[in-house]
Amino acid sequence: METLSRRPATLRQPTLSEIFPETAVDAAAPAFALAHLEAAKGPVLWIQDRLSLREAGRLFPPGLGTCEVLHLQVSRAIDVLWAMEQGLGCPGLGGVIGEVWGTAPAVDFTATKRLALRSEAHAVPAWLIRRGALPELSAARERWRLGALPARPMPDDTRAPGAPLWSAELFRARWRAPGRWVAGHDPQGKDLVFGHAVGMEAAEAARAMA
Repeated sequence: METLSRRPATLRQPTLSEIFPETAVDAAAPAFALAHLEAAKGPVLWIQDRLSLREAGRLFPPGLGTCEVLHLQVSRAIDVLWAMEQGLGCPGLGGVIGEVWGTAPAVDFTATKRLALRSEAHAVPAWLIRRGALPELSAARERWRLGALPARPMPDDTRAPGAPLWSAELFRARWRAPGRWVAGHDPQGKDLVFGHAVGMEAAEAARAMA
């Protein structure tokens, strides 16, 4: 495995990224999106459509640390897109995250292009979580497949849950090379770190990061 790095590379500017969870209700996607945002820059606007909220649940505030989240529930995918676009016009936000359940005709190339351009114009990062959807045509600058891995073992209690790890595949990117990684937080700090996992079993990669 390669030496761990803080990022596979850095984005040139805030933009729109998409996440496709390996299983529709996987909690890895929200955690991964939040890990890319800086809490000090402002609250995060989080928008869920009705089915995402019903099937995957709402955020658990005690697990958010210092991140302040403004939660908005709407009915349809088109409402998620509209609320995201309005939020991306607010430079005081630290980020905008939307969750859409299933394949929604409203989430097309034009809609994602609008979100990407607005995110870049106002320097507010945007993440769109596509639960139970196929990666159809999109203008998102980065597209990720994400799944949860066994957590790191706790050194003082092997029966306790440790820090989370994620299987992260960047399958489309505009400004950096695609790849596959085991991602997680630095045990000595709060930064997101990536261990390269190409050609390795996920469990072996996770052990190497522990």
